[in-house]
Order: sequence, then C-alpha cells, then structure tokens
Amino acid sequence: MKKQRPVNLDLTTISFPASASASILHRVTGVAMFFALVFVIWAWAVSLSSPEGFETVKSVMQSFIAKFIAWGTITVLTYHILGGLRHLVMDMGHWEELESGNTSAKVTIALWIVLAVVAGVWLWF
Repeated sequence: MKKQRPVNLDLTTISFPASASASILHRVTGVAMFFALVFVIWAWAVSLSSPEGFETVKSVMQSFIAKFIAWGTITVLTYHILGGLRHLVMDMGHWEELESGNTSAKVTIALWIVLAVVAGVWLWF
C-alpha cells in the first residue's frame, strides 16, 4: 500500500517561526552548557589547587582556543539564562499569543547577540 503524502527531505526549505527557533536554541544551549562544564570544572579545580595551578590556568587562558572556549561558554550561558527567563514569563501566562511570543523570541535573540558581542570584546580586549 503506497501512501500518498508529501515528503520534504530538504530541510533548508523549512522556515521556523522565531519562537520555535528560540525554543530549539534554548535546548541546544542547555546541552552545550553540559559539555562546557568539563572546561569550567577543570579550570576551577586546577586554579584552586595551588598558586602554581592558578598560574597554569592563567597561562592557558592566554591562548586563542581557550579564549574562544570561554567566550562560547559565556555566550551559551547567556542565551540559556535569557531563554529561561522568557520561558518563565510564558509560564506565568504572558507572551503566549503567536505575535507576542514571536516578538519576545526576536527580542531575546537580539539581546543575546548584543551580549555575545559585549562578552567577546570584554574577553579579548
């Protein structure tokens, strides 16, 4: 029996609303934070072990890759907090309509981009 239904395998043609993108991004940043904890816990453990350990972490943090990982960690944490606050407001009964939900998602993503740039400037300069 052949089913006559449309099949769309080209994912680039699918357009998500801003609220869907914000929700998916919130989940992705949650997973990314889990993996970023490996770097954060290592840095805390080594830096608090001794003065030499602190100097080791300090010297490692001077490299481009370490700064990029730190910036990524800060950026992921920032979006996850902003997205979480957005979801909390929605849980209280606000921004649940389609228009206000999309607007709050766009504002959240725009604020995240601004804060990511600020974090990058702060970290590299």
